[in-house]
Amino acid sequence: MKFGDYECTAIELGNFFLDGGAMFGVVPKILWEKKIPADDNNLIPMKARSLLIRGNGRNILVDTGPGRKLSEKMKKIYGIDDDSTDADGALSKHGITSNDITDVIITHLHFDHVGGSTIIRAGNLAPAFTNAKYYIQKTQLEAAIDSGSGDASSYTREDFLPLEKSGVLTKLDGPGILFPGIEMLVTNGHTPGQQHPLIKGESASLFFCADLIPTSAHIPASWHMAYDNYPLIIMKEKEELISIATEENWVLFFEHDPYITAATIRQGRRSMEPDKVIAL
Repeated sequence: MKFGDYECTAIELGNFFLDGGAMFGVVPKILWEKKIPADDNNLIPMKARSLLIRGNGRNILVDTGPGRKLSEKMKKIYGIDDDSTDADGALSKHGITSNDITDVIITHLHFDHVGGSTIIRAGNLAPAFTNAKYYIQKTQLEAAIDSGSGDASSYTREDFLPLEKSGVLTKLDGPGILFPGIEMLVTNGHTPGQQHPLIKGESASLFFCADLIPTSAHIPASWHMAYDNYPLIIMKEKEELISIATEENWVLFFEHDPYITAATIRQGRRSMEPDKVIAL
């Protein structure tokens, strides 16, 4: 689907499972399980869904999934299937390889969003996308390096420090235009300096929700994760973004939703909810 000058395509880079209670925080299970049913261990299916943006001579990838460097223990904990994390396999379906990626936008540095940014090559850690520049918010990089941060366990330094060492990591400082027709917005409720590309079109724009709104079930402001560092901040951020999205006809892209890739939104009987489901 095209937004402005860019063709936007969903790229699936991992299937995994998370505890349903952790994904929905204070929301009672009797409510959230109607949206995403849990198994006998209270685990719900998740996607690591990236976005490929092509146009103006660029092949841009937003987030890279958990990658293929995880230990057997981590793969078992999260139920990660190695076959589902193969970036080249996923990209080949669209006629390109990892070498064709020109830019990688990293929303934040939690392992399920950035793990695929580096690989082990000739026994050493190296950027997975050899011809790409990578982009992260300066405040997020600082939070990831700070071992005392509230979400320290979600960071794996091998996922991002080799990018800085290789000189391919650009640190952004706040919101702004990254490329013509692509604006970066920044939120801080989930983790400091989470960034969200907004691909602008004439009649509709595409907003990459990342972990601000990880699934379509998380659209209501009060439906947020136990993983969110600052619940009151994320609730306010969601209210403001949803208001703008409704007014300006944004399509929301859901990185972790197991069923819905993207959707417009509308006012429901009690809260905002998905309206038209969009296939990308």
